[in-house]
Amino acid sequence: MLSWDEAENTTGATLNNSSYRRKPVSMLLKPLDDKNQINQRTSGTEAAEQTTTGIQPVRAEDKRVVNGQTDINQLAPFKYPWAWKYFLNANKNHWTPLDINMAQDVHDYHHTLTPQERHVYENVLSYLTTSDILAMRNIGLAVMEKMSAPELQIYQARQVYEEALHTWTYQHCIETIGLDQGEIYNRYRVVPEINHKIQIANRRLDSVLRPDIDLNNRDELENFVMAYMFFGAVFEGCWFYNGFSPIFALQRRGLMKGTAEQLQYIMRDEVMHCGFGIRTVKQIIIENHVMPNPKAIRDMWDESEAAEAGYARYILKDTILGYSAEDHIEQFRFVANRRAHQLGIEEPFPGARCTLSWLDEQANLRKEKNFFETRVTEYQTGGALSWD
Repeated sequence: MLSWDEAENTTGATLNNSSYRRKPVSMLLKPLDDKNQINQRTSGTEAAEQTTTGIQPVRAEDKRVVNGQTDINQLAPFKYPWAWKYFLNANKNHWTPLDINMAQDVHDYHHTLTPQERHVYENVLSYLTTSDILAMRNIGLAVMEKMSAPELQIYQARQVYEEALHTWTYQHCIETIGLDQGEIYNRYRVVPEINHKIQIANRRLDSVLRPDIDLNNRDELENFVMAYMFFGAVFEGCWFYNGFSPIFALQRRGLMKGTAEQLQYIMRDEVMHCGFGIRTVKQIIIENHVMPNPKAIRDMWDESEAAEAGYARYILKDTILGYSAEDHIEQFRFVANRRAHQLGIEEPFPGARCTLSWLDEQANLRKEKNFFETRVTEYQTGGALSWD
């Protein structure tokens, strides 16, 4: 079972390790001088011996999450075995949107949902379609290339794929239901309550996507930590995690079950993205003795809550059976406190209540099934997930 209070024990240097000193920037892979260059007539064995002259082996203790100086191409020895475990675990939760039957959803949308419920369904998809592309760009373009330990990059490469898969899934739902794609996709630009959340995320992304960024600069590093904290704890850890719940509320009443099942698989990915992001942020803080300003963190929570409240009141301007805007907003506060606890920082919304007690079940349900309609082999990898 997934444990939200799993200990986040990091490896390597600690804040109390006074013996740790950052090494000056220099390459451990020293170039060979002219007399040691390989002669094409030299035997293969002799060439191999000569090319290793002056090269020092990679030691796990020398690795760093960012600003490391070991060989980024060498996976082992591991400094962060937990990152490799994330990669192995992620590969157990694999599906495609074509594996899930959507026939009942087509009927539900056109013949069963109320106008208010169709409004909720359409706008949740409108927000998610753009958000996962933004998350893909953040990890693939702004974060992954700054990692200096390959075990972290490998999981993040999987994460990039997963964000693309999620986008395909939303597109498949939109196309299958028969929605106007141009209208649905453009809502993030024309609906202020959706656009506001996207612009907050764009601002964080743009601040670390600059080609001239230097993480040896302490101010730049603090800003990078803040951006990564936002995407891990807020964007994926709260906005995504909370964002699926209106569809799950329909599923609980026997409606739009195909879409909800798609989102259950996506939710499992997002839970891991959030956990990995938070753990990586904590490791950067430990290794670099850096911590964002408490006021900046407080502002992050307040801005995120205000944006989520505006979004909730738009998509749920007319309450649907069993779900309201106030339920959604209070659940955001509750989940935000959980993310702060994982980060080891002060809870932003003390006393927030869990208004959707069934939400965690969506990530913990075992999804063992046989996709007999599209595959000739039994599919059980989702049910084999190990969360510890």
